[in-house]
Amino acid sequence: MRSTRLIALLAVWNLASPVSAVSANESGAPAFGGPNATENIIAEDAEEKGGFVKKRITQPWFDWKKKIQDEHGLSLGVDYSGVYLRSNENGFSGEDDAAGGMVRFYGSWDLVGRGTSSSGAFVWKVEHRHKYTNIAPKGFGFDQGMVGLIVPPFSDEGSRWTNLFWRQRFNNGKITVIGGLLDATDYVDVFALASPWTGFLNFAFSTGTTTIFIPNDATAGVAAGAMLTDKLYMIGGVTNAYSDPTDPLDGVSDFFKDNEYFSSIELGWTKSQDRIYLDNTHVTLWHVDNSVRAGTPGGWGTAFQYVTFVNNNLMPFVRGGYADDGGTLMQKSASVGFAYQKIAGHDVFGVGFNWGEVNENTFASGLKDQKSLEVYYRFQLTEQFALTPDIQYIQDPPLNPTEDSLWIVGLRARLAL
Repeated sequence: MRSTRLIALLAVWNLASPVSAVSANESGAPAFGGPNATENIIAEDAEEKGGFVKKRITQPWFDWKKKIQDEHGLSLGVDYSGVYLRSNENGFSGEDDAAGGMVRFYGSWDLVGRGTSSSGAFVWKVEHRHKYTNIAPKGFGFDQGMVGLIVPPFSDEGSRWTNLFWRQRFNNGKITVIGGLLDATDYVDVFALASPWTGFLNFAFSTGTTTIFIPNDATAGVAAGAMLTDKLYMIGGVTNAYSDPTDPLDGVSDFFKDNEYFSSIELGWTKSQDRIYLDNTHVTLWHVDNSVRAGTPGGWGTAFQYVTFVNNNLMPFVRGGYADDGGTLMQKSASVGFAYQKIAGHDVFGVGFNWGEVNENTFASGLKDQKSLEVYYRFQLTEQFALTPDIQYIQDPPLNPTEDSLWIVGLRARLAL
């Protein structure tokens, strides 16, 4: 069955989270997208973080970027990230560790209505993803017998696109529309701690808690957002269900030719638009068409979230989801946890627990439920360099019945320029 094409006017949120700075548009309203949306990354990296080393030795570079942004509306960013993972057990490949890295170049260029509340911008993000070990971090979880991914962007795909789209704002930033080559995780079931570059490493704490079908990056489509009232918002979109980020332009013709879509719509409540990322309750519905070309089944599901920010320090969260097929990892999943930050923009301590029931249509029936615990601490060593030690405990990895539990330690580093 083909999905309904959802081209709705849906929600806008900000980056005022316990792990990031506010990213606002010209009107002062929150910017569209999640913690890894291009314009939000640029805005966050430009903020002072108050790291262990206070002085920013790259200040001339940031002064130059600020100058061209003010004079020409061109915002630029580049970062390099690396991840190392090690398990207490050898995986199916015989390996007990994995490491990889990526460099990203991203930006936005306001070309229409610059300096107004109805600006239009060209947005892009290109990357090179590479591994240092025999196994890339993306595949390490499955190699250990988990049903799940750890830092899934850290693969060995080489050069590829992630974003290439037009962003248009209306009505003092209360409405945003994007169209082109999109990353669905920028707007679907957004969570402040979901970014594998700055938040949890385990995908169980990211988009859909492993119960949402996620299209590949640089997938052709449209999404839009709007505040319906001062407290109610909606967000949603429709994209190709399948894409190749190493050759994304083929996906544009596929969007009209193949009719294999991923659609989502979300209804949420917040205290006010400027608190939408901090105090947020939402329900997301999604649908994916079956694919003859990919040989995968269609399906649908729902996800929910409750998150609040207490005294601007403590962010507890409850998240979960359900899938009726769709090729998802889990059929049912629930996550609880919190993040704590003494001073906004500085170090972050996060704890999360996830329970998941394996999707028997994707794997086999009768597999054990999987339980995961993750603890991390992100040190902001300098204004632009963060280091994150991480530890995970996996109980009853479903694909490795000979192991009752796994311990995985990790270390992530990110340099933003």
